[in-house]
Amino acid sequence: MAVETIPVETLTEDQAKAELQRLATEIAHHDALYHGKDKPEISDADYDALKLRNDAIEAQFPELVRTDSPSQRVGAAPAGIFAQVVHARPMLSLDNTFSDEDVQDFVSSVYRFLGQLPDDSIAFTAEPKIDGLSMSLRYENRRLVTAATRGDGTTGENVTANIRTIKEIPTELPADAPDVVEVRGEVYMAKSDFLALNAQMEAEGKQTYVNPRNTASGSLRQLDPKVTANRKLRFFAYAWGEMSQMPAETQWEMVQVFGRWGFPINPLTQRLTSVSAILDHYHEIGLQRPDLDYDIDGVVYKVDRLDLQARLGFRSRSPRWATAHKFPAEQAFTTVEAIDIQVGRTGALTPVARLTPITVGGVVVTNATLHNEDYIRGIGNSGDRIRPDDHDIRIGDTVIVQRAGDVIPQVLDVVLEKRPEDSAPYVFPKTCPVCGSHAVREKNEKTGKLDSVTRCTGGFVCRAQAVEHIKHFVSRNAFDIEGLGTKQVDFFFESDDPALMIRTAPDIFTLKARQDQSLTKLENIEGFGRISVRKLFEAIDARREIALHRLIFALGIRHVGETTAKLLARSYGSYAAFAEAMQAAAPKFGDAWSELNSIEGIGEVVAASIVEFFKEPRNLEVVQRLLSEVTPLDAEAPVASNSPVAGKTVVFTGSLERFTRDEAKARAEGLGAKVAGSVSKKTDYVVAGPGAGSKLDKARELGVQVMTEDEWLTLIGG
Repeated sequence: MAVETIPVETLTEDQAKAELQRLATEIAHHDALYHGKDKPEISDADYDALKLRNDAIEAQFPELVRTDSPSQRVGAAPAGIFAQVVHARPMLSLDNTFSDEDVQDFVSSVYRFLGQLPDDSIAFTAEPKIDGLSMSLRYENRRLVTAATRGDGTTGENVTANIRTIKEIPTELPADAPDVVEVRGEVYMAKSDFLALNAQMEAEGKQTYVNPRNTASGSLRQLDPKVTANRKLRFFAYAWGEMSQMPAETQWEMVQVFGRWGFPINPLTQRLTSVSAILDHYHEIGLQRPDLDYDIDGVVYKVDRLDLQARLGFRSRSPRWATAHKFPAEQAFTTVEAIDIQVGRTGALTPVARLTPITVGGVVVTNATLHNEDYIRGIGNSGDRIRPDDHDIRIGDTVIVQRAGDVIPQVLDVVLEKRPEDSAPYVFPKTCPVCGSHAVREKNEKTGKLDSVTRCTGGFVCRAQAVEHIKHFVSRNAFDIEGLGTKQVDFFFESDDPALMIRTAPDIFTLKARQDQSLTKLENIEGFGRISVRKLFEAIDARREIALHRLIFALGIRHVGETTAKLLARSYGSYAAFAEAMQAAAPKFGDAWSELNSIEGIGEVVAASIVEFFKEPRNLEVVQRLLSEVTPLDAEAPVASNSPVAGKTVVFTGSLERFTRDEAKARAEGLGAKVAGSVSKKTDYVVAGPGAGSKLDKARELGVQVMTEDEWLTLIGG
């Protein structure tokens, strides 16, 4: 099976690394074609699927995020034909949503971040997402001085001469406009103008164009502005960059200002307050889409108030206050030939539908995720039905498959009329298909509900889990042992020779000693050699001292990713303190349990998972053997910066009135501070709002500096 067809949740570390490399290369290739040469090879839906798969793999393997990852960049580098322009403010891309549920989640996240109840008090603008070329127009003293493409988000191409040929774009602004204005929007070609141009090209015996978007982009990059002038390009204004003075306080009002200044603004834009109204508008625009004289591929939602936009801020490459709701991609019908179960590192049993090959959006699809037992039965994660009662998924069923909005294809529904008469409901296995151990669905102690995922209870007994655990252990952000890739780990794991086999992580560090005492020499085995074996042993020995967070991450504790491992390392300082605290927390009450739960970013589910790991005798035995071979280093103190709170530990308590907890944490961490959930001798500041209780008492008892929200804002500079 090709790596790109394997479900993300079942990828090995090496497969994920290879897939991220492939995706980085492929997406960069398509970015260059789309943004730089205006000659895309794939549809927008196929491109979105590549980006989504990349994002999903990075979420599963955060330690593998590449410096050239598509998630770390916007657009493509300038082509070099035109002079470069550095944007005064970056032109960032938007996150995409693909379903009504995604939109509900987006709106809920806005209210949650701002600390408000979802009472429809926050307005959003909803505007058609124009399928054109992003453009930034800079005016100084009310005169157009520069027009630049998005480029890579930081640097674009200077196309000022060509932009001046577009009659819809004013070259001068009214007298009441600020001294510095950057208006941003989309250059596009109307469908009617595109059809007329193609008819003209055909009449002249010339090659016709593919679509309006590519034609608009190519027309704007003509070296001769006269060619651009003949192409009848148009423009919609909807955003801005640098402004010496803001002429309005909301997104809606800013767009109306653009209209008064002479820029075309989209008449379908509305200001709405409820999710239902937003979705009604989205579906209404979807119905109008075929009749519009310009191409759109979705609807963009933005928080209307600019002060709320400022509070919500930005992620690495997209704003928290906006999202693009894309229109659905192509769907197709095919047959479920089989349902296989794949077992991941944490024991998760994931059902995968093997399909009769079918082309969806230009890509041949042969399998699709079925997520879990409930999904096969037609039940979603919330417990509600997502398909009618009798629309369970069975082998032999004809199904509807869709690629949009999922990193791999997803089975949406069953065509009941085509179900074979002898079909039977799929029976989800109660034992692991790899090791035969019981497979169970754990019950949430708080809610009493079953987990949606079925897991193998075999642990290290299960080959699938054991071998995947070793691959995780040697991965880049864990022990990072060069020379122990997927093939090598599989070889050592399958070997029955005591001098060669690696069944648990400690076996890696005893390999050389066993080799020295054996007649079986690794260098004589096909696939190895004297030099490669020497380098392997050197790589292993180089990891006999390891950073604490790397060791914690390498243990493969469920729910503990790289970020959580770093939190634990910073909180406990040494492995001895960490292990002692985890064992002390096992009863799930008392100081050790409370301290673990109070670490900012460590919730009860994660805490319970860590404690359960340290309760298991087999895990402790493996860890003890590992510690006889390696030495974990104590966690390093954070590096200081120019911020007055860099490297300091701060606890927020009470009812914060000037900002929400999410805002306070994001701001503090952005300044280099560590946000903790409990007060200790290591705490530097406690920011106390009304209603502060035990944490405030603890701070006073320990002599920790206590301050109000206003005092905290003064300290960090407002």
